Amino acid sequence: MDFRDLKYFEMIATEGSLARAAERLHRTQPALTKCIDRLEDDLGAKLFEKDGRGMRLTAAGEVLVRRTRQMAIMVEETAREMQDYAGGLQGKVRIGCLPTLAEHMMPRVFEQLLLEAPAISINLSVAMNDNLLASLRDGELDLVVGPMLDNDADIVCEQIAEDTVVVMASENHPIFDAPCTLAGLLDYKWMLPARTVASRQWLDQTFERHGLPRPQVQIEPNVLNAILPILEKTSLLGFVSRFNLVSGRARVREVVLAEAQMKRRLGLSWRKNGYLSPAAVRIVEVLRVHGKELQLL
Repeated sequence: MDFRDLKYFEMIATEGSLARAAERLHRTQPALTKCIDRLEDDLGAKLFEKDGRGMRLTAAGEVLVRRTRQMAIMVEETAREMQDYAGGLQGKVRIGCLPTLAEHMMPRVFEQLLLEAPAISINLSVAMNDNLLASLRDGELDLVVGPMLDNDADIVCEQIAEDTVVVMASENHPIFDAPCTLAGLLDYKWMLPARTVASRQWLDQTFERHGLPRPQVQIEPNVLNAILPILEKTSLLGFVSRFNLVSGRARVREVVLAEAQMKRRLGLSWRKNGYLSPAAVRIVEVLRVHGKELQLL
């Protein structure tokens, strides 16, 4: 198989159309048809089938497109590895990070890194854990700093800290006027992340285990740095890391309730067979140290 044929095949699979793929690749449709014919002859399997005016992958095609994308990542990372080892602690490292850790840990990490390696370039993506892990698997990130991921054969995880996610509200919220119960939390509306986020799933399941309905969500943000200011100014309840109380940047309090405290392990994640440059390896070492310091807060 020719790698160029595989890249053309991937584009056809992505577009679902020879015409659109030909336009993207600046090739003719007959040239792409021959590419598919060659691959099917080499593999002895059909890769596409008709789908109305377009085309869709067969089961064999689905397998090949996954392998093609993995090979593309390997080619890109091999080129990066050669450049990085030639240059030492420089080049670009792509890091994904939870908003809480981006605020409370990463400034100290970057302070140290830029002193040690002033030529390094960092692409920092701050997002929820589900989006970060998807980007890591797709090869768009080198490292993720966030919740531990268990039982994934393709991802290596190393714990560096722990935190607790708790219910929070404005310091003047009426929920503090009397002792609160889990059922009493349902008297108020909430601001929570999407259902795909682990902390939201844990909270929903906690209420269900106690025979209670899920919280009524009025605001569903996709960034966490908006949560504390909104909690401070509204009667909504939120579910956020206890680390946010350390900064004191919003007038919020924890609603102390043992049943609604989610302990979570925070760690570093990278692809098992992925490439970590010398700069990325040094970042891992620095993150380990600062993870321990964060734990002491």
